[in-house]
Amino acid sequence: MRKPEFISAKEAVGRIKNGTTLCTIGMTLVSACETILKELEQSFLETGEPNQLTYLHTCGQSDRSAGAVYHMANEGLTKRVIGGHWGLCPKMMELISQNKVEAYNLPQGQMANMFHSMALREPGKISKVGLGTFIDPRIEGGKMNDRTKPLEDILDVVELDGEEYLRYREIPIDTLLIRGTYADENGNISTQEEAMVLELLPAVMAAKRFGGQVICQVKQVVKAGSINPKEVVVPGVLVDAVVVCDDPIQNHRQSSSWYFDPAYSGQALAPESKGDPIPLNVRKVIGRRAMMELEPDVVINVGTGIPNDVIGAIIAEEDIGEDITITVESGIYGGVPAGGIDFGVSKNAQALIPHDRQFEYYNGAGIDYTFMGAGEMDGKGNVNATKMGDKSPGAGGFIDITTTAKNVIFCSTFTGKGLKVEFDERGLHIAEEGKIRKMVKEVQQISYNGRIAGEIKQNMVYVTERAVFRLTPEGPMLVEIAKGIDLQKDILDQMDFVPLISENLKITDTRIYLEKWDGLKEILHNKKRRQ
Repeated sequence: MRKPEFISAKEAVGRIKNGTTLCTIGMTLVSACETILKELEQSFLETGEPNQLTYLHTCGQSDRSAGAVYHMANEGLTKRVIGGHWGLCPKMMELISQNKVEAYNLPQGQMANMFHSMALREPGKISKVGLGTFIDPRIEGGKMNDRTKPLEDILDVVELDGEEYLRYREIPIDTLLIRGTYADENGNISTQEEAMVLELLPAVMAAKRFGGQVICQVKQVVKAGSINPKEVVVPGVLVDAVVVCDDPIQNHRQSSSWYFDPAYSGQALAPESKGDPIPLNVRKVIGRRAMMELEPDVVINVGTGIPNDVIGAIIAEEDIGEDITITVESGIYGGVPAGGIDFGVSKNAQALIPHDRQFEYYNGAGIDYTFMGAGEMDGKGNVNATKMGDKSPGAGGFIDITTTAKNVIFCSTFTGKGLKVEFDERGLHIAEEGKIRKMVKEVQQISYNGRIAGEIKQNMVYVTERAVFRLTPEGPMLVEIAKGIDLQKDILDQMDFVPLISENLKITDTRIYLEKWDGLKEILHNKKRRQ
């Protein structure tokens, strides 16, 4: 029987050659191969090798200050990065903005499913996802800085049966780093204590198709045959080397904020408690108003930004978990999602499915409602959520999910940088206006194409603390303003385009400004009675 070698992290790094392509699988710090990646960074800093790597990763993999992508964010170590998201790695965003690395951004779901196409020797991953956005090679081709613009495209436009699609080209993998909880003596890998079911096996198959090596970090080695065959995620014959983590408390954490909690990986259920409500602030107000768009008995997705910060908490506070099903792009259904640097994991989840399979749902059937953060919107209804000034966090799952969602609810403050508001049951007052306008003549980068959304009659709503817009075929229409807000001074004068204004302009329900509000359950139940 072919078995992997059990080697040290230093030996693993020695197998990574200069100028080759390295791929890592993980999300935030979930399943990050920290033992190997720390050794890789240290080797480069001390010896200058390995160097000039092409670094491929589907998800954002860091926690703002350390971990995963952070170790790769060294000039000279990484020559080219092809990634899904860098919002949690300021160090990599800095390299990109300073043109110290070639940088391509692709939609996270397309990247996760590219592994299937690569493994099957298909001529590329074919999809409509990304058309009309900055991913489209006729616009930017996913190139995130000036250094990358003159370089070759890594995707192109093809026509099939008279319709346009994007073809995401294969990216041969030389070394793949994955993580499991246990390896048996034959190298069979299980992941039962990991907080997500990631795209390990498709990535392994893709690497093997190109003759690449697969190196797996595990917490512990167990006797051959002691892992239930159904729990083997990667058979040992597909693994070239296994590295046992040297310090599991630091380098094999379930997520950034904790080492291990069985309630996040399905081995136990934590006692349920409502917990303390999150503070009432402008983000919570926006989240409450956004959730008023919901219908009962729907499946929703929550993205990063304001939604990630408040939607899960509001669902728990308002006790509407039985009325809707919350999902996260990592493959989570139900439970209480964690937020911030632990995005993508959920306590007491009902189901955990593979990350790549989740995007089959999002890209295929399409989620009922998605709540997404946003940075800018223009008069065509285009939205930018992927590039702010010289910072390039990238798309993550944003483009995949918003392309086919039935209802897209954007959550954003009306202006940025310094905005201060005051509110109570009488309405809302702008104490200090933000210095950055978000309603712009033209978005810096097209993450969401308003024209295409209009053509497919997608319901798009853009919610802010003072105004709500609904996308129409002619552009964004102002449909609601907060009580206490002056239409001209506080809204129109703060915009670089003139929106359509509804003849039936509504006033926002002032109950969303109350410290305690149980209105969402009432709204959902009233809608259910009318169905």
